[in-house]
Amino acid sequence: MFKQGELVEIITASQQFKGVFIKEEKDFLVLKLGSGYNVGIAKRNIKDKKSLGAPKHEAGEEKHSKESQNDKLPLISLLHTGGTIASKVDYNTGAVIAKFTPEDILALFPELKNLANINSRLISNMLSENMRFSHYNLIAKAVEHEAKEGAKGIIVTHGTDTLHYTAAALSFILENVSIPVVLVGSQRSSDRPSSDSASNLLSAAVFITHCKAGGVFVCMHENTSDESCLIIEGVNVRKMHSSRRDAFRPINKGLVAKVDYSSKKIEWVKDLKKSKEDSKLRLFNENIKVGLVKSIPNMFADALESYKDYDGLVIEGTGLGHMGFSEVDEHTKENAEIGKSLKHLAGKMPVVMTSQTIYGRIDMNVYSTGREQLGMGIIGNYADMTPETAYIKLAWLLSNYKKEEIKALFEKDLRREISERSEKESFLI
Repeated sequence: MFKQGELVEIITASQQFKGVFIKEEKDFLVLKLGSGYNVGIAKRNIKDKKSLGAPKHEAGEEKHSKESQNDKLPLISLLHTGGTIASKVDYNTGAVIAKFTPEDILALFPELKNLANINSRLISNMLSENMRFSHYNLIAKAVEHEAKEGAKGIIVTHGTDTLHYTAAALSFILENVSIPVVLVGSQRSSDRPSSDSASNLLSAAVFITHCKAGGVFVCMHENTSDESCLIIEGVNVRKMHSSRRDAFRPINKGLVAKVDYSSKKIEWVKDLKKSKEDSKLRLFNENIKVGLVKSIPNMFADALESYKDYDGLVIEGTGLGHMGFSEVDEHTKENAEIGKSLKHLAGKMPVVMTSQTIYGRIDMNVYSTGREQLGMGIIGNYADMTPETAYIKLAWLLSNYKKEEIKALFEKDLRREISERSEKESFLI
């Protein structure tokens, strides 16, 4: 039979398949097609099969030497944390795994050398669902170091699943950051023909070379083609699709800029102002425990009580920011218990209300439910942060400020995470 990683051709009665051999099961073979997707082929349907080449993984690892630098170009530091943008096929499973070193990234995207001098550094090599607060601190410290070494800007390669959490976290940690820090991911791995790695990474570099202010941003596809990328502030971005290349959208705020991938030109949408204050780090306490719970029909009070030993709680409420805790008939007795739990938690820790609608602003003054929540001490009124940004902000505040300061600071705009007014133009753009 074939070896893992071998290029093969398999013919059935109705189809012809060409791809990389992944593995053989009892009744079928698994190939990775040129599109990047896996396919299982039943053995009983195979009419002919043949090898088209040696296993890719037997060719050995390519070694990349350091590139000479151009003194006329700005310095961009590339901090590598893993994710799909730095992934390739694992021929044992057919999945993609974080495997490229920073040198591999430079070899993959040689156009970077025409835009800036690149200093690449490995922070971690992990899929983003494994990120913890301690990793945010590691990245932030690396950003501070590279800035002191003279970097014009920083690109952080990151897995897309929790990229928006990290973008928000760095936005709060890096107070008054003087250079642009751009998080870049990829929805398709770098060894797939449909990969968005190159356009995202190169567009981020173009943005940095033209940006004259500091801040934390995300650079990802504008649409499903490779024509342009969006620059979005780190506290106002969210992953809105599991697989589309244009999955990241700005929430409740407009864009910062659009980068044309072909021409390398920038369309500025927002005027960024450089901070006059000194930059500093305010790190996370990695032991802080903050919960994030969604209000749902037929909820039970013990779902809230499970957070009684936490330091804070964020609620994804319904609509304008509500949780059902009213006993209105014989079927809603448990709702009253939810109200007791909610009041108990709000009395011992910061409890924040957000909305699962994603877009829009919290207003707990409109309905009686909201007004009762305000009476319990629940905070977050009039904010329009995503639940993810609210979660990160609360954890960061608890890490750096006294408990009695949290309410005022949470409802204060610290990093442009709360907009002054709701803009209809920002909905679903």
